[in-house]
Amino acid sequence: MRLIHSLKLNTIAIVPAAGIGRRMLLNFPKQYIKIRNKTIIEYTLETLLSHPNITRIIVSVHQEDIFFHKLPISSHFRVLSVIGGQKRIDSVLSGLAIAKEVDWIMIHDAVRPCLTYKDLDKLIDLAQKNKFGGILARPLYDTIKYVSKKNKKVLYTLPRKNLWRALTPQLFPIDLLRFCLQKIIKDKVDITDESSALEYCGYSPLIIMGGEENIKVTSPEDIFFVEYYLKKLFNT
Repeated sequence: MRLIHSLKLNTIAIVPAAGIGRRMLLNFPKQYIKIRNKTIIEYTLETLLSHPNITRIIVSVHQEDIFFHKLPISSHFRVLSVIGGQKRIDSVLSGLAIAKEVDWIMIHDAVRPCLTYKDLDKLIDLAQKNKFGGILARPLYDTIKYVSKKNKKVLYTLPRKNLWRALTPQLFPIDLLRFCLQKIIKDKVDITDESSALEYCGYSPLIIMGGEENIKVTSPEDIFFVEYYLKKLFNT
């Protein structure tokens, strides 16, 4: 995870971390699960801090979060925190509200601790290729079924040739991202990532091939894979 010199880009990273992670069946948010003596969010923030083009990191936490400010990394001079919202879009907008003197905004999930420096650098470099930004993603290899919500019967199979699985980070010009998110709220549209907001407004972010290790911790089974990839990344 060492420096690859990329385009100098003034970037602030926003890390939505206001979720409570119900599917993990814990009595605390999943970003505070400890793996190899560090919490998931600490691994996430350390990778972002390792890149010189990321001047600040804004972490959007739940208003009742009692864990984040106990972490040593929360006191880092490049790390700020704000109160997030009930939805992801609210947490991102909370971060945008204090993002000053910056051209680009990067959004990264708090529970993706296995992001590599190489992928982070590739994403930042794409700014010179597409003025609308882009996202890390992986092509889909599984067969995808469209299923009836009513009775769970398979209705048809989706062609997977042009289907990709969106990852984070996602990187966009700050003014464009703010405009598109506000449009989403005004039109009462539900989205699950920031790229969807740009797509809704008619913009086309680029896809950057991301690593398979960049998994999102969603269920208890994911911890096994995170442990494996962290061990591989840190060679221990």
